Amino acid sequence: MRTAAMGSSPAPDLVVTQDDLGAVGHEAFLVHGQLRGKADIAGAGTGATARAAAECSTRNLALGPELSATLSTWDSQVKTVLQMYAHISNHLDFSKKAHADNDEAIAASLRHRDGSAMSVSEIQRYVK
Repeated sequence: MRTAAMGSSPAPDLVVTQDDLGAVGHEAFLVHGQLRGKADIAGAGTGATARAAAECSTRNLALGPELSATLSTWDSQVKTVLQMYAHISNHLDFSKKAHADNDEAIAASLRHRDGSAMSVSEIQRYVK
């Protein structure tokens, strides 16, 4: 990578567009919804695993409490993954909006008083 000290600015390693942010955020949202709908979460106790654990416990089978413990661990891990996907989705939605707002502010600041756009050569005068 070349640096400014070498006489040129570094080439960007990562370029992300608003569409990219939106697409990744949307996919995280979709995965969150699918996982939430399909995972056997113990919260209500109505999932197949919770029912099986209860049935085994009712019949005094040692499998019941073990299955409940396994379900508790599974439940905790699924909820952690759901939180991660929600955080990714929310953060990327926020980032997309923040970048769009920044782009609008920059575009507005690069206009003449009459609202016409500044030419590239005019903008170049401010870049050193």
